[in-house]
Amino acid sequence: MTLQRFVGAMLLAGAALLPAQAAERAIEKEVVVAAGVDQVWAAWTTREGIVSFFAPDARIDARPGGAFQIYIDPTAPEGSKGADDMRFLALQPKSMLSFDWNAPPHLPQARAQRTVVIVRLAPVGETQTRVSLHHTGWGDGGEWDQAYAYFDRAWGAVLGNLKKRFDTGPLDWSEWMAMLRKAREQAAAKK
Repeated sequence: MTLQRFVGAMLLAGAALLPAQAAERAIEKEVVVAAGVDQVWAAWTTREGIVSFFAPDARIDARPGGAFQIYIDPTAPEGSKGADDMRFLALQPKSMLSFDWNAPPHLPQARAQRTVVIVRLAPVGETQTRVSLHHTGWGDGGEWDQAYAYFDRAWGAVLGNLKKRFDTGPLDWSEWMAMLRKAREQAAAKK
C-alpha cells in the first residue's frame, strides 16, 4: 500500500468515527411573485417598496451598513417599533440582500441579540420572480425558541403580503394603524 492510499484510508476511517453534525437551525421560506426582478428588488430596497407589503413605515438606506429599519408599529416608543436599528449587511443588485434582525419587543432577551436574514431573487421567466428567504443565527432554548416559532410564522405572512402586493396592489395599513391606536387607548384606560 502506498503512503497516499494509507493516509486516504486513515482519513476515511477517522471520518466514519466522527459524530454527524446537525445543520444549523434556520427558517426557509419561498414564494413566486408576479413581478420582474427589478420590481421585487425595489420592493425590498426602498421605503416605498417596504411600505407596499411589509410594514406601515420604514427607514431604508440600501447599502452595506445602511439602515434596514422596519416599523411594524411606527407609533411605538423608540426601540419598540419593530426592527429598530437593523442594517443591511450585503447587497448584490437584483440578486441578493442580507440584513441583521432582532426578536420582537415582547422577547427582550432574544431581542438584545441579532440573527441574519438572506433574501435571494431569481427570475422565473420575464414576469415572475422567485423570492427565497433564509433566516439563521438562532440560539437555543427559552426566548430563542419563542422567537424562532414567531418568525417561522411571520416570514410566511411577509412573503404572502409580497405576493399580494404584486397580485392586487400595495397593502393599505389604515386598519392595522387603527387597531394599534385602539389597543393603546385601551391600555391607557386600564392605568
